[in-house]
Amino acid sequence: MTLKTSVLTLGLAAFIPLSALAQDLDEARVKELVLEAIRENPEIVMEAVAILEQRQAGAKAEAQAKALETQRDLIENDPNAPILGNPDGDVTVVEFFDYNCPYCRRVKPEVRALIDADPNIRLVYREWPILGGGSVFAAKAALAARKQGKYEDFHWAMMGNEGRAEEASVLRVAREVGLDIDQLRTDMEAPEVQDHIATSMQLTQELGFNGTPSFVIGDALVPGFVETDQLAKLVAAAREAAE
Repeated sequence: MTLKTSVLTLGLAAFIPLSALAQDLDEARVKELVLEAIRENPEIVMEAVAILEQRQAGAKAEAQAKALETQRDLIENDPNAPILGNPDGDVTVVEFFDYNCPYCRRVKPEVRALIDADPNIRLVYREWPILGGGSVFAAKAALAARKQGKYEDFHWAMMGNEGRAEEASVLRVAREVGLDIDQLRTDMEAPEVQDHIATSMQLTQELGFNGTPSFVIGDALVPGFVETDQLAKLVAAAREAAE
């Protein structure tokens, strides 16, 4: 039986006589009944699709919740992930981002306003370069900047950078924040840099994220641009749940 036929048969029970349902129907007869039911009750197509979408959404939410439960320690406490804000804060906000993502750049002032207003937030950054080679180069440079104690300076400068992140623009920003470029290039190839990016890819796949930015705040998985007020509400909910 085809997928289309399987979807449509979800709505047939209310429209096909019980005597027909009781028969041992072959595929050809099922298709006849499907077409007959559609002609008489075309709205069942949308009803069947809605049922399928609801089931798929429920399965996805269940899988995401399980992934968050099993991977929470790695998501929030990976020693190979940069931490801004208060390292000892009582609520952890995790952001997966890409330096070439326009929505990540738009959310930058929202996130900065959040941690400026709430000194008890741990902000964990996960470099997730999914928008091309320039994104990968930028992510590797940012992670390498940790060796020179410049991750935060470099990160904010890159988020404020106009134009696409490519090798030339990344190195220009690196010079502007005082990074040693020769050391940076060497440190970009360190195993921990690739490990961080690989872990980000793994976690986003398990969590069901499909774009940047994406946030994890307590039990909430939040894809896309979020304003400061909404971020603050999610932080408050996570803080309350932890009490």
